[in-house]
Parts: sequence; C-alpha cells; structure tokens
Amino acid sequence: MALPRKLKGFNLFQNGENFVGQVAEVTLPKLTRKMEDWQGGGMGGPIKVDFGNEGIQMEWTAGGFMKSVLQQYGITQHDGVLLRFAGGYQAEDSASVDAIEIVIKGRHSEIDPGTAKSKEDTSFKVTTVASYYKLSINGEGIIEIDFVNMIEKINGSDLLETLRKAIGL
Repeated sequence: MALPRKLKGFNLFQNGENFVGQVAEVTLPKLTRKMEDWQGGGMGGPIKVDFGNEGIQMEWTAGGFMKSVLQQYGITQHDGVLLRFAGGYQAEDSASVDAIEIVIKGRHSEIDPGTAKSKEDTSFKVTTVASYYKLSINGEGIIEIDFVNMIEKINGSDLLETLRKAIGL
C-alpha cells in the first residue's frame, strides 16, 4: 500500500528573488481545457471538441508588503514576471522527497495589500496571470505550455507541433 505524497515545505521566487519566510500560501495554477459540445448530423450525441487551454494563473499570499512585487505592477510585457514555486512532497512510507517545480511567466493582474490594523497580522495577496507554464517533477518536464509560441508539451510530446506546421509557424 502506498501513502499519498504530502507537501512538507515550499518556497517561492520572483525573477530570481528568494521569498523564503515571506509567503504563507500559494494556490497552484489550475489547468483547464476549453471544450465545447459538438453534435453533427448522424451523431447519436454530443462530443466535446478541444479548443486548447483556458487562462492560467497563480494566487499567492505573503505576510506583509513586498516592494519588489509592487514594482512589477503594470509591467507591459506578457512574460515580465517569472515566478518559481519549489515544493518538497513526501509520503509517510518513504524517506525520499519529490521535488515539484512550477514555473510561470506572466504579470501581476491583482495586488491586494489587505487591511491595515495596528499590531494585527497582515496579508498581501497577489494574482499572477501566465502566458507560460512549466511543471517538473524531480527535474523531469511533465507539462509545458507556452501560449505565445503555441507550444504544449505533455510528457515530452508537443501536442501542437503539427498544427504549428499546418499554419506556417
């Protein structure tokens, strides 16, 4: 019987800056396919047609004001902010720890500095929207999505390679 791997520790980096001890929580990006029903003549029921991915975002909460994050607000490049989540996941029946890394490139769409109350805990919430996403497990690339360059690699296979060729990219 195998036990589930649980997050034992994590860190977050922005453009190489180490946020150790500052980030309390990260909502990892949800991957969602954009699918619509299609039922043509002669079909007994609808099927879902895959139109690619929905938008990708990461939400995270720090314990207080972060100047370097505020300085990134309003950046004009779609990939001007690089965030790297590094997590260590371990099962209770194993001494080994799996290194899970998620890298996104994008920009901050929302910065919520929270409420200001003297001598109370504070939160600094950030939503970062991504044009690039990569998930690696123990250094092995599992999923890589690059919206601008029309790349979608799953387990090393580029699902959009033939479509890029068909449209001259």
